[in-house]
Amino acid sequence: MLLLGVSGSLRRDSHNTALLRAALELAPPGVAVDRFEGLALVPPFNADDEPGDGHAGLVAWRGAIARADAVLFATPEYNSSIPGQLKNAVDWASRPPGGSVLQGKPVAVMSNRPASLAVHRCTPSRWSKCSSMRSPSRPSPC
Repeated sequence: MLLLGVSGSLRRDSHNTALLRAALELAPPGVAVDRFEGLALVPPFNADDEPGDGHAGLVAWRGAIARADAVLFATPEYNSSIPGQLKNAVDWASRPPGGSVLQGKPVAVMSNRPASLAVHRCTPSRWSKCSSMRSPSRPSPC
């Protein structure tokens, strides 16, 4: 099984990236891990640019998800939602309708935030995006 880890933060010293690294290090035997580090290279979503196959950052993003058996997101909360760059990347991954690379893949979401209530505010928006792609999602234990 291949687990893809994705940090929703672009910050160099992100707490969520550190959380993701720690989680991936604890993967049980038989679970290979890959961490996607190209989030900043995914272009802004624009339906006029679909399918977007000519953009290297987008090809890498979709390819990483396609190779994975499951995806683990570690993301901060910004304004009661996920960071814009992660939302943008998930928008690209959700396309085309009915043919998303995330479709049917288990997805888990975790967050490391000093104010624990902030984590709960952004979680439903992540779940609804995954459910629209028919990805079984699991919240992080709080």
